[in-house]
Amino acid sequence: MIRVGETTRIRPLAGKGIVVTRPAHQAQALARLIEGAGGRAILFPAIEIREVEDLGTFLRLVERLDRFDLAIFISPNAVDRAMPVIQSRGTLPRGLKVAAVGGGTVRALERHGVTGAIAPQERYDSEALLALREVAAARQVVIFRGEGGRELLGDTLRARGAAVEYAECYRRAKPDLDATVLLRAWSDKALDAVTVTSGEGLRNVFEMVGVAGRESLRHTPLFAPHPRIADAARECGVRKVIVTGPGDEGLLAGLIAYFSAQRQDGAARKRRDS
Repeated sequence: MIRVGETTRIRPLAGKGIVVTRPAHQAQALARLIEGAGGRAILFPAIEIREVEDLGTFLRLVERLDRFDLAIFISPNAVDRAMPVIQSRGTLPRGLKVAAVGGGTVRALERHGVTGAIAPQERYDSEALLALREVAAARQVVIFRGEGGRELLGDTLRARGAAVEYAECYRRAKPDLDATVLLRAWSDKALDAVTVTSGEGLRNVFEMVGVAGRESLRHTPLFAPHPRIADAARECGVRKVIVTGPGDEGLLAGLIAYFSAQRQDGAARKRRDS
């Protein structure tokens, strides 16, 4: 019941079911933002982060960190897997500069006490990092990443004359997850959007929902924080793809803008029809 003098405000994602496909241990921040805006976050992790089968190469490289002048961390997962190992052996070498691909990785480094990381300020990707002067000047580079990541960063630095080594400290896998929660939500018309934050996660979602869910997925608005992921979604046949700003905040802003515009269009149609 609304009391006299009480005002109400429609929360911008009210009634919207939104799928969050981030790994389980990274999904809560975006889920809280969605729910704070009135939406319902449907957690469906499309990537699982696991230990590498043989840490020997990674551990030997950590012992040689003083030979590098730049350490690049590709993701928060790279930070969270690598920094405890590095810190168990001491600290980062004094002359080693640290770079991060995006803001989430910068914040992960700060949680481990590493401040002042070199990072792009607008676009969060390898291309933007490569454009930075400090990265271009590096000659001995170690890249902390998961197994089998993109080669653009290392290949470009090598072409510029740098010596590059990869410190692979985790691996990504497709979770063994039942897609019934999504199939039921589509059936109940309670699933309004899907957020995807990596090309690998996108491919996994298509595999995980199976034949029964793929056509529904293609007809559900998909929100991606990078044009490269958006292009991959279109190649998979997704009909409506929205590119948002980077990070959880960018995804939230994109969702709010889309559904607010939808609500305004609906209100305008009602006025015209009345």
